[in-house]
Amino acid sequence: MGDLSVKISAEKENVEKALDNLNSAAREKEKTVIELAAIATFLHNIYNGIENILKQVLKAKHVENTKSEAWHKNLLEFSVNNGIIPEKLSNELYEYLSFRHFFIHSYGFMLEEAYLENLANNIPNVWSQFLSEVEKYCQKPDNFPVSGN
Repeated sequence: MGDLSVKISAEKENVEKALDNLNSAAREKEKTVIELAAIATFLHNIYNGIENILKQVLKAKHVENTKSEAWHKNLLEFSVNNGIIPEKLSNELYEYLSFRHFFIHSYGFMLEEAYLENLANNIPNVWSQFLSEVEKYCQKPDNFPVSGN
């Protein structure tokens, strides 16, 4: 369990840095395509950190997420099915997963400021909820199999 908390702590630190950078970029009054691309990048970074934490928790539970084309979506489903996050939070995270897909497969000049602004405004609350759920889950030793037996 100690190894898991170290990995979560490292991801948490990276996400917090991305949140700080996101806040700096989002504060700009007049946003050029460069600022919009920066906001999109930091949103993408934050969601990647969330996925990395979920992967580590599931790995600690010995739950494997097969690398299929839908593995990102499956990761959220496995996390709900294993009680790590509630379905309501999963639905909120799915919006960021959808954005991640758009971000990876589109061009920076296609970014819409209002859409990014909505995502950026909501992510601190989503992140806070996510951390709370993961921490609550990880504090229960019964959630993890005993290794070495």
